Amino acid sequence: MTNRRAFLVQSGAAALGAVIPMASIAQVYPSKPIHFVVPLAAGGSADMLSRLVGQHLNQRWGQPVVIELRPGGGTVIGTSLVARSPADGYTLLFTANSLVINAKLRHDLPYDGMKALEPVALMATSPQVIAVNASSPYKTIGDWMDGARLRPGAVSIASLGPDTTQHIAIAMLQHSSGLDLIYVPYSGGSQAVNAVLGGHVDTVLGNLAEIAPHIEAGKLRPLAVTTRERLPTMKNVPTVAESGIPQYEAVAWFGVTAPVGTPREVISVLSEGIKSAMNDADLRQQLITFGLQPNYLGPTEFGTHISKNFERYSQAIDDAKIKVL
Repeated sequence: MTNRRAFLVQSGAAALGAVIPMASIAQVYPSKPIHFVVPLAAGGSADMLSRLVGQHLNQRWGQPVVIELRPGGGTVIGTSLVARSPADGYTLLFTANSLVINAKLRHDLPYDGMKALEPVALMATSPQVIAVNASSPYKTIGDWMDGARLRPGAVSIASLGPDTTQHIAIAMLQHSSGLDLIYVPYSGGSQAVNAVLGGHVDTVLGNLAEIAPHIEAGKLRPLAVTTRERLPTMKNVPTVAESGIPQYEAVAWFGVTAPVGTPREVISVLSEGIKSAMNDADLRQQLITFGLQPNYLGPTEFGTHISKNFERYSQAIDDAKIKVL
């Protein structure tokens, strides 16, 4: 059974298996603090989004939502913690593209891949931006590509990584364009941005939320965005696709998953809470201001989204011959 089918079947089976009398659980859930495990470093989009959603849920339910940052191992450390936790809805994983990337790339995971988790809800997506220091000689994405071709193995690019959304995006970029770049991984997106601000690395590929403030401050120069279409907030910045690499797209997404076997009634309560957060006008505006795009999907739709992403990333990883670093 493929990972995609296994994930869908596992999710459906768990829902059917929860037909035991769980209504009472849903009525009292949550009755104690909920722990959001974020397997990424502080200061990035995931950290910010988790705290905003956590505040909303705290106000909605009257229970603390504790944010636990557990970065490391390409998100494996935090994911493993949640996968081994009781399936009671009180320990949840802040999930991103790395869930499917690891399922494809890693065969020694300390948990059962995507089958170890239940989809709860998709929250938001994040465009990626390629940017350089404002003092860089590269004025356009074309200049940057030409410079990289003239100096193979000399132009560096920082990102979150390895084996993350941004690492895969860089690998896809090199494979599609023939560029030979120096990939410089950092434990968090903000650290990658700081490396370019400090002049230690030539380029950064990262979440719009982490890069936009420095663009507005005039410290970073955007060269291209990785979405299929130009962003409404950066209409003068071209896409990678229109800059000579057709079909190129790399977008990060953020959601919530729970340990497999979590009662469907609990997942429903969680999903409705997250839906409420994503529909909150003030919270939505904060996300948009930070460079995130609210995009709620419920458990079933989120499960389909994850499965389709697994297929897409599997193809990209195979095409680019990407291996675990």
